[in-house]
Amino acid sequence: MRGPHSPGSRADGDPSLELTAFVGRSAELAELTAALGQTRLVTVTGVGGVGKSRLAARAAARWASGAPGDGPGWGRVELAPVRDPQFLEYAVVEALGLTDHTARMPRETLLEHLACHPALLVLDGFEHLVAACADLTAELLRRLPGLRVLAVGRRPLGLAGERLFPLAPLGEEEAVELFADRARAQGVPVADGAEVRELCRRLEGIPLALELAAGRLRALSPGQVLQRLDDRFRLLTGGGRDVLPRHQTLRTAIGWSHELCTPAERLLWARLSVFAQTFDLEAAEYVCSGDGLPAEDVLDVLSELLAQSVLAREETPAGPRYRMLDTVRAYGADWLEATGDAGRLRRRHRDWYLGLATWCELEWFSPRQREVAARVEAELPNLRTALEFCLTEPEEAHLAQHLAGSLWFCWVGCGRLAEGRRWLERSVELDSEYEQSRLKALWVLGYVAILQGDTVPALQALQVCREQAERSADPAAVAYAEHRTGCLALVSDDMARAETLLRSALERYQEIGELNSNVLMGQVELAMTRAFQGDLPEAVRLCEDVRRVCEDHGERWARSYALYVLAYAAWQGGDAARARELLIDCLGDVHTFRDLLGTVLSIELLALVTVTQGDAVEAAVLQGAAGRMWPSVGLPLFGSAYYNAPHELCEATARQALGDEGYEGWVRRGARLDRETAVERALRHDTRPLPALPTPRGPVPHARAGQREPAASPTRKGGETAG
Repeated sequence: MRGPHSPGSRADGDPSLELTAFVGRSAELAELTAALGQTRLVTVTGVGGVGKSRLAARAAARWASGAPGDGPGWGRVELAPVRDPQFLEYAVVEALGLTDHTARMPRETLLEHLACHPALLVLDGFEHLVAACADLTAELLRRLPGLRVLAVGRRPLGLAGERLFPLAPLGEEEAVELFADRARAQGVPVADGAEVRELCRRLEGIPLALELAAGRLRALSPGQVLQRLDDRFRLLTGGGRDVLPRHQTLRTAIGWSHELCTPAERLLWARLSVFAQTFDLEAAEYVCSGDGLPAEDVLDVLSELLAQSVLAREETPAGPRYRMLDTVRAYGADWLEATGDAGRLRRRHRDWYLGLATWCELEWFSPRQREVAARVEAELPNLRTALEFCLTEPEEAHLAQHLAGSLWFCWVGCGRLAEGRRWLERSVELDSEYEQSRLKALWVLGYVAILQGDTVPALQALQVCREQAERSADPAAVAYAEHRTGCLALVSDDMARAETLLRSALERYQEIGELNSNVLMGQVELAMTRAFQGDLPEAVRLCEDVRRVCEDHGERWARSYALYVLAYAAWQGGDAARARELLIDCLGDVHTFRDLLGTVLSIELLALVTVTQGDAVEAAVLQGAAGRMWPSVGLPLFGSAYYNAPHELCEATARQALGDEGYEGWVRRGARLDRETAVERALRHDTRPLPALPTPRGPVPHARAGQREPAASPTRKGGETAG
């Protein structure tokens, strides 16, 4: 479980929580924090815009930091962008950074990872997924005694033992304080006077409503804001202001802000509602322009919405992006539906993200590879929305297949195998007249299944792909199917068949002029077959060629695997220092791309290099860290005699140096390191002492059950066996 400032969680630094400032609420914060210590399931309820998310994030951080010892981990899962209940568990796994490359269902991954540590899970915005969220929460709480859940929504989950924490709007003093704070942010200081207090009473202390009203102070005085808002209340309620339901107050405030917008601003507000979570300016200019809103005007209109707090701006690794709060987005979506233009806007949204995925696939083989990874990470909610749209429109099946297949680099290279497989399986089930799109989705599905260790479905998808590709005379699809079948043979330890298939696929690629990261990975895999069969010079030649091509094109991902093979060859040749240098380079890249397989293979080989250099303790620590990762990689790689030979030799050598008890103790210490810490330690060659552990009971926590004994391990120069 990640802490509040880890990449996978959303807490104090979350721009979506910053739109309404955290003012007052000290009593509620203390009460909610105390409730978390007393009850395993607490649900914060209240009207939209009342500040539930902000309070929950603060309470979670305070409770976690005040817990004894190291304190539990905690993470926030933002559920508003999740529309399909089937993807609820994938969203939780992703938000908590629990990368898993196996074919297991995400619920199994959650249960396994959360079973080891006390944790607090914040499920924010579940009201449209109540049944699925209640089912997941019930099972997690039932099977994980150390888990606590803080749910945030407009209604209860309805589970036994649930403690409700209804959040009321701000009191008058707190409301005035918030309004004044947001006014200062607009550069318009206001005095605490009768008009301001009356305005805050009209808005019933709802933070989002106050935020929107303060956004008008650049153009209107507090008195003018009050007068216009008062007129709207009278119109909608017949003068009964003192009995306004709070949900109507919020909608009234949003509607009033909407009415004060120019026609162009209202039009853009409605059209922006098609985006999921965040978006950038280029996307807004393409999707939302036309029919009354020229593309060149979008920036100016968007800037006005930003000034009025309809939008928030945030900085991300992919550049500046914009976010609309869910309540505001829902209001715009209603208007978009009312205009009858929703279908056209969703198709434009689909077209933009289909084009983005196509561009990213091409740019993956370029110096912009890391930029592509960051861009896709930021755009995943919108890409999912585009995929879902294609899957629910019968005539869009081929576009779903094309989009899911084009994102292979995201599924494989950026650590999203489980999610990718789900989209690929759904897309290939659909009938499509566009054979080429389906063939691509099939070979990518086979590739993903191989890396998950799911051999039978992988082979089925690749066989279907090859047969249909040969019938339709699609040489590229034939080459990819043959390549990935060779990859399957490689991880299954059938080196002769793997070499034959990979050489044939590479020849086909050359005949059709195909050159990209996939092609280079095929050459790396061929080099691996040669290395495993003892032909190190040929393996080095193939990988040096890959490295040269990668450096010419700025490619880093395939290059990292070439470095792994070169490091393996360097160690076999007795040059441990060179092997370490290559592995550090390799590990830095694969970790950046969230490639768990590359990460764990690098750490395993680095452990062997470390023990070769005489540091058995650090080698055992690295093996323990790798052992914690292996269950998320899975079979058959885990059962490969060849790929596991470095581990076997390292373990034997370290045990001999440290003794069984000493070795297992250091492995246990390494197993306590999360992936970020383990990688940082390996990259820096950080050998600072780790804290001692209690006397171990039970087996060493290294998931190596079911492993085959090495049948024909290569040997290192000097007669020392490598397996």
